[in-house]
Amino acid sequence: MYDNNAIRSFANRYINALNTLPKTRTSLDLYMTDQHLIEHILFFESVFPHYQLQVDELICEGNKFVILARFQGKHEGDFNGLTPTFKNVEMPVAVRYEVVDDKIVSHWLLADQITLLEQLGVSAAPAAV
Repeated sequence: MYDNNAIRSFANRYINALNTLPKTRTSLDLYMTDQHLIEHILFFESVFPHYQLQVDELICEGNKFVILARFQGKHEGDFNGLTPTFKNVEMPVAVRYEVVDDKIVSHWLLADQITLLEQLGVSAAPAAV
């Protein structure tokens, strides 16, 4: 069982590691068993090497935590057929994590992909009405 201080401590360790350690399968295995999250992080690390999550809000309850953050990186890898633009991007994200035995076992992610695509020059912003 987690109290809010324990889950907050884990969340801070995880976010700090994500922003400072190389994002490898070995380092991710220290913090999670959620294979979809591991694959997601490894994919985005290959497209936006050394990306950062700038956390604006951290909410902890029981064995779950939620971050509202800004994904920041430089487009240096193939992104679903889009060759590197070398543009810096910033995209709002919200992620809910569930932790069991000091490992993330599941997550739910919401990302503003339209903003990302606009910054990469793929999609134009809609005209003002």
